[in-house]
Amino acid sequence: MEKESKYKLIGHSAVLVTTLFSSINVPVSKYLTSSGVVSGEAVTLWRASVACVCFWLISMFVPNSRNEKVAPKDMLVLLGGAAFGMSFNLLAFLVGFKEVSTIDASIIGSMIPLFTMVLAAVFLSEPISVRKVLGVAFGLAGGMLIIFSGVRGQLGGSSLWGIALHTFAAFSYGTYLIENRSIASRYHPLTISRWMFLFATLLLLPFVGRDLFCSPLLTGDYAGDVNTLDIWLGMLYVALGNSVIGYMLVPVSLRYIRPTTASMYNYLQPLIASLIAILWGQDVLT
Repeated sequence: MEKESKYKLIGHSAVLVTTLFSSINVPVSKYLTSSGVVSGEAVTLWRASVACVCFWLISMFVPNSRNEKVAPKDMLVLLGGAAFGMSFNLLAFLVGFKEVSTIDASIIGSMIPLFTMVLAAVFLSEPISVRKVLGVAFGLAGGMLIIFSGVRGQLGGSSLWGIALHTFAAFSYGTYLIENRSIASRYHPLTISRWMFLFATLLLLPFVGRDLFCSPLLTGDYAGDVNTLDIWLGMLYVALGNSVIGYMLVPVSLRYIRPTTASMYNYLQPLIASLIAILWGQDVLT
């Protein structure tokens, strides 16, 4: 019993750290995509490619991961996880920032537990208790109430298209949690992460490669006074902090706790992300 409690503590701690990184990522991503020198599409490919290189390099020094072979059938699971958890999720999230405020974006992320709970019940036969339903329903209702009550940020309001893209991003991440659960106990977290980010990079490259390589940040073709140091620090954070550390801890957490439980931590995101956005002057809360 004591050993089980220890493992659960590891799972909860891992997902808590991931949530903290993803919460900070919301205002940082908004800052990057509003800078005018790098687009959401460019940031998406940057995150995936840099994290991919990091995971493959790190795994070379970890024998349990370096020598680990992945079964062909599990490669398909990793491909699906890369598509939903990284390519679709990150692209919709970052592109959607063109038309959604920072606070609204963080609140829409609270829909992840709803999608995860439903998908877990369908694909993993995870029981849906009354307490889970009530918890998800209250969280979702509160988020939707704030979004549609007219709270708008200084950098512009949220359009229906922006809300739709971030909702799809939340659905994609919920799908990723379910897919990851099926292989989390069989492979090293580094093995899972390196293959997923490799697939994600290959999926994104044909569609958004030009957005990154021809971006004003890399070509220097931009007007006005732009603090490129801050931009690059933000780019390093979304790639190393949120992608490398955050995504590597997801398989760790899913080894010991259920996807629905892990997804509940997303209810912390609006609180943390909104606080940072307000302090940063990105958004206001009435």
